[in-house]
Parts: sequence; C-alpha cells; structure tokens
Amino acid sequence: MILVTGATGTIGSELMKQLIARDVPVRGMTRQALPGLFQGDFEDPESLRKAIDGVEAVFLLSAPGPWVPAHDRALVAAAVDGGVRKIVKLSAIGSTGPGNWHAAGERAVRDSGLAWTILRPAGFASNALRWLPAIRSGQPIPNQTGAGRHAFVDPADVAAVAAEALVSSEHDGRIYTLTGPSPLSVPEQVAVLSDVLGTDLAVADVPLDVYAEHLRAAGVDEPVVAVALQGAELIRSGGEETVTDDVERVLGRPPRSFRKWARAAFA
Repeated sequence: MILVTGATGTIGSELMKQLIARDVPVRGMTRQALPGLFQGDFEDPESLRKAIDGVEAVFLLSAPGPWVPAHDRALVAAAVDGGVRKIVKLSAIGSTGPGNWHAAGERAVRDSGLAWTILRPAGFASNALRWLPAIRSGQPIPNQTGAGRHAFVDPADVAAVAAEALVSSEHDGRIYTLTGPSPLSVPEQVAVLSDVLGTDLAVADVPLDVYAEHLRAAGVDEPVVAVALQGAELIRSGGEETVTDDVERVLGRPPRSFRKWARAAFA
C-alpha cells in the first residue's frame, strides 16, 4: 500500500491516477472529508498514525508555507514508528537555498533511516492555468518575471517520476531535479498559448512591488508573499534557467514540452 499525501492537489491527484492505472494499492490523504480519501492532518499525530497503518511507502507532499518543516517531520516520525519502508518527498528546485521551507524536510527524510527519494521539480507548466481569467476576458497576461526564463515541467511527468520512485528500489537515495526540456520566459509561454489557441494574447509587465500588493490583497500570508517575490526575482534576474535530463533518466523518454502540455490542457 502506498500513501499519497496532498491527494487532491496538482501532483497528488495525478499520482493517484497513475498508481491506480498500474493496479498499485493506494490510499490518498487529505485534510478534508472527501469520498474515497482518508482524512488526515499533519498536525494530528493520531490521524497520521492511522494514515500509515499498513503502508509500505509514502509520497510526502506538504502544502507550501512556513509550516512545511514541521509537517514533514511529523509525517517522517509517524512513518518511522509505523514501519514504513520508503518515503518519496516532493521538494522544489532550489530547495538548498537559505530560508527554503523544504530544506529541513529533506534532512528529516534523509536522516530517517528509511529508503528515500527526493524530487525537486521546477515550476509547473500548469501554473499557466492561472491566466485563464485574463485569457477569457481578453486582458493581457500578467508577467512578474520579465524576460527571465524557467524550464517549466509538466505535472504529469513529476507524478510519473514519483510513481517510479515509489514502486522501484532503483531510485532509492537519489535526488532528482525535474525540469521541462527548455527554459521559457512568460512572453515565450504566451506566444505558445497564442499559437495553440489561435488567438493573439498580450503580455503586461508587473513590477514586483505591484505583484506583492496583489498577493496581499488576495489574502496571501506575508511569509508566502516573501517567498513568491524571491522566486520571481530569481527568474527575472536569469538565475533559474536550470535544465536537467532527470525526467528522461527515470522515465526513458524526454520530458513533455510546454507546448505539448498546453495542447492537452486547452484542448
């Protein structure tokens, strides 16, 4: 049995689908009471103990925020006590940087004494879905990262790598940085979407201070605002153009391009 935390999220839901398609016994965990899923909370040790009962491997996905280290440690502790054999942690590209939420969780996983794999994906291609309201209303696509480029990865590729790591010992003790095949700027992404959708989409540059105010107005907590600004500035400055072949090394095929993702997502 495999436990998938964050089972309703972008990666967790796709991973559940892929594992079920492979006839792998799987238990999805979510904080909400939903049909077919286990209701568990990282801040409730008893619920974690029940979640890992009978589980051999865990996909560890903590929702982004300053609580990630505590949530990761809590699940690692439950996994160790409950006899789990392996943990596959979803981290993030650049997770070794100062102040990153995932660094402490990665250490807890590596120091657990269990088999482990750590996945550090780039930004998801599916983040472009946030532009749907602007696309539908004919408004320009907001661009917080200027001409900076990033190798956005298809979430389905991330889930596929996670599935392989969960069912095979071949990836134990490995850290994979998962990227798309080539870096793209927001204007380049929008050009792809314009072609896929058969319409002319415009781009509007958004200064970082304006971006911060938009996030605060949306109710985003200040620590999350700070991390979002850090990430946007890193891409804007050209510091996040990393491309790896880790997806191909694990899956035996190249990662899907942003164009291929867009064709499927906007079909």
